[in-house]
Amino acid sequence: MASSNALALGVALACGLNAACATGMTSHKSYILPAVEIVAMDSIVNLGGQVMTDPATYRVTPASIRRNLRGPWVVDDDPFEINQFLHPYQGAMYHGIARSNGLGYWPSMAYTFAGSALWEIAGETTPPSRNDQIASGIAGSFLGEPLFRISRLLLERSDAGPGVWRTLASVLVSPPTGINHLLVGNPEGSHAPDAVPFSDIRVQFGASATATGRTGVTSSSAQHLPRLALSMDYGYPGNASYHHERPFDYFRIETSVSSEGMEQLTTRGLIAGADYGAGRLGGIWGLYGSYDYFAPEDFHFSSTAASFGTTLQASLSESLVLQSSALVGAGYAAAQSPSSALSSPIASAGKLYQTDGRDYHYGAAPQALANVRFIAGRRAALDVTAREYFISAVGGFGTGERDLISVGDASLAIRIYSRHALGFTYQLARRRSDLLALPDHTQTRSTASVFYTFLGSGGFGAVR
Repeated sequence: MASSNALALGVALACGLNAACATGMTSHKSYILPAVEIVAMDSIVNLGGQVMTDPATYRVTPASIRRNLRGPWVVDDDPFEINQFLHPYQGAMYHGIARSNGLGYWPSMAYTFAGSALWEIAGETTPPSRNDQIASGIAGSFLGEPLFRISRLLLERSDAGPGVWRTLASVLVSPPTGINHLLVGNPEGSHAPDAVPFSDIRVQFGASATATGRTGVTSSSAQHLPRLALSMDYGYPGNASYHHERPFDYFRIETSVSSEGMEQLTTRGLIAGADYGAGRLGGIWGLYGSYDYFAPEDFHFSSTAASFGTTLQASLSESLVLQSSALVGAGYAAAQSPSSALSSPIASAGKLYQTDGRDYHYGAAPQALANVRFIAGRRAALDVTAREYFISAVGGFGTGERDLISVGDASLAIRIYSRHALGFTYQLARRRSDLLALPDHTQTRSTASVFYTFLGSGGFGAVR
């Protein structure tokens, strides 16, 4: 991945400063270029793996390809961040390659799924993995489409052309989108209805205090961390002039990064559905796709899911607006406690049980989400979100383990001046695990944060 991103940035720098490069004034569509670029990308990632990590895993031969074609698909337990973040990101690059060559969402998802299968069979010598195919081939599209849309917004929001800085930003958001814009121009059909007036963008800088604990464990911990958070609601319903006709014409993406690294990345978007209502109440309903990644220090989980639900806006008065989403669905999820979180013995019924430092669980996962946001004019906004995931014993390692994970968020943002605001957030995450061989245990994590918030919309995203 590092090699791919370095190559992307280098090409962007070279072309962004060279008038001979394509300027994005043309429009194109190709079914051949995505296949060529995906194979080239996999080759670069494979070469980087051979040089920087484990040569034996990446030294692919005709014999290893034949073995993977004939052998069974497995569930692997590679490091959590590789399986649940880097694989979806790799799939997002496949999706961006296809979309930036003029293909629609569904053909691009097919290329993403095929690119992931190609990697599983011919990118590594290890047996192909079912969980990696879901993470790259499906979650990759759920993440890749928002990154593609944001990258295109950076390129299209200026009548005089994007310029060097916007072009670099588009490459950082979605390397294939920015590079293909420079090399072959605008993808066919990229000029969608302008969603910016119906979007809420927030950039937050601040600090957090985090407390963690676990029932039956002899110690708990607390820490204070600097934090960067970004969020975007794209194409929020509520205005009759904006129709949600294509997949991800509405989506929400949010991420949180601390000094410990990436702690949270979530996306959800309408894949297929319809608009309803007008005037004081308007919304969308249908099938949503979501990808969730939650990886603080003490316990990790991730989910790829499809859900049915709705997103709506209701004007309660001239100055008070309600926005809300409710989703119920199912997907495939993973949960893990790193070795450091399992280093202490578990106490139950007067006995001590020593763990082996390994707690990694995959399974089919029913899940639900509910969100409510109250917007008081241009002055303040209160957000409350609750998520719950039940990771079953179906489709994993066959250990019979089950997890119930709950995450609740509350945030208050108060505008101080123009687009500048002060934000306060609180998050409580809890994991209740049934390990069968060990007593049940519960892990909790609570985080309180204070942020300076820059408001992209200046009005907390209320659609007028």
